[in-house]
Amino acid sequence: MVTSLKSCRTIGQPAARCAPDIGEFLALLSLFPLEVVLLPGTPLPLHIFEPRYKEMIGECRANNAPFGVVRAVEEGVAEIGCTAEIVSVTKEYPDGRLDLVAEGRKRFEVLELNRERSFLRADVLIVPDEQGSAAPEDRARAIQAHLEILSLAGAVQDLSASDPSLLSFYLAGSLPLDLDFKQRLLAMRSESERIQAVATYLETILPNLRRAAKTRQKAGGNGHAG
Repeated sequence: MVTSLKSCRTIGQPAARCAPDIGEFLALLSLFPLEVVLLPGTPLPLHIFEPRYKEMIGECRANNAPFGVVRAVEEGVAEIGCTAEIVSVTKEYPDGRLDLVAEGRKRFEVLELNRERSFLRADVLIVPDEQGSAAPEDRARAIQAHLEILSLAGAVQDLSASDPSLLSFYLAGSLPLDLDFKQRLLAMRSESERIQAVATYLETILPNLRRAAKTRQKAGGNGHAG
């Protein structure tokens, strides 16, 4: 794979299209390491206050360019991240701080880190999905489990605007799930595999959530004994 990428780098363009099964090579994508796992199609509110990230976001806005969100781990950053597009800037402060909402777009693999700027950058490879869709029964399982979890929390589910090919990411991204699970999900290249994983994971945590909900109800629904 690396051999093929070297041929892309010789083109000298910021982004070069490689073979479809390999994906797109992006040179020097700006990275934002965070203790989160951003999934494609899911929103990410951010408060930008560090000078290096003010600089990075300023360049992204000026060039209408994405940045990459990667999970910060003990040894540095995770190998798989997700590009983020700035959807809206909700507040700008006099000192240059920003409140904004970004949204996950495409998964990528970090190939080589670059530390020449105040913020981290990397050469990355966009990770394409394998062809094929999830089985209807697996989708139904995942949706039903997700619906029940939201119901236990007093929330509602709206899948009308979700992309069917990204359903697994939507279901997982809308819940505060374990980051290790989300990272594994991000690395999977099959929607069928992801939907099965989401359905199984949600069904596994549901019994504890049901018990917790019953405990709250017995306590009067507000955490205090009546």
